[in-house]
Order: sequence, then C-alpha cells, then structure tokens
Amino acid sequence: MGQIVKNIITGKKIKKPDPVDSGVPFDGGVMITETDKAGIITYANRKFREMTGYTKEELIGSPHNINRHPDMPKAGFQGMWDTIKSGEYWEGYVKNMRKDGQYYLVVVWVKPKFDDNGNIVGYIAGRKIPDKEGMDKALELYKQLKAQENPKEGYYTDEVLYKELGK
Repeated sequence: MGQIVKNIITGKKIKKPDPVDSGVPFDGGVMITETDKAGIITYANRKFREMTGYTKEELIGSPHNINRHPDMPKAGFQGMWDTIKSGEYWEGYVKNMRKDGQYYLVVVWVKPKFDDNGNIVGYIAGRKIPDKEGMDKALELYKQLKAQENPKEGYYTDEVLYKELGK
C-alpha cells in the first residue's frame, strides 16, 4: 500500500498504513467531521480522533480519505459525491481504516453546509453503529464493486452495480 496523503496546512506527508485484518468496534457516541468543498478536513471532534488514532494536527488540512480502507470501492464514494454536490443528504455503510491499519465499520451520513446565499461551502458527516445484516450486505456488494474496478483507470466498469449501491 503505502499511499501518501498530504496535509495542506502543515505540508506534512502522512503515509497511510497497510490494512490489518482486525476490526475495532464502534461503540456509538458522537463522531463528527467537517470538510471544505474539496473534502479537506476542517474539523474533527475528539471521538473521531480517538477512533481513527490520528491527531488533530494530522487531520485538520488532510483529505478525508486519510481513513479510507482499501476494501472500499471508488464507486461508493462517487455516488456519495454525486449526491452531496447536488445539495442532498447521503447515508451509507462504510469500512474505514484507523492509523494502526485496523478497520471499523459505520453508517456514515453526510450533508452539505450552505452559506447565507444557499451555496455549498463544505460538508458535515456523522457516524452511527451499523446493523449487522445491512453491513454484511454492503460489504458483499463492495467486494463485487471492487472486483469490477479497472485499476488502470481507477474507475468501476459495471454501471449496474454502481446504481445498485444507491443513496
């Protein structure tokens, strides 16, 4: 793996860990992040920092995909971006990765933040504990979507599976 993300505030390059096949349960609570329009983190609450293992200094200014697990298909996030950029609320099952490489499973909701003129200025996201049946179905679908991705282009190749992801 060894993917590098760059913090635009500090200039520091952060190497993402290789995934570890071990999960950390999300116990609930309030895990909130906010980003600018490009997905750069502008706020991460204490619960999010504790769950991910990243410090405030590492998170603020970094792209939100700093905690993206490599098992997550690009199509799932394309659907999210299409929805929130249109000003709508999105919710979906997500497998994220902590700084130590372990994963955690959540239902993420994302909604746009608007200025006084109705323009999108950023996004706010929260997390909920996923139900096991829904999470299992999502993980199976994500395996299928991931298998359909064209690694050379970085995009999925099966429109049917993309639409099936919904939301």
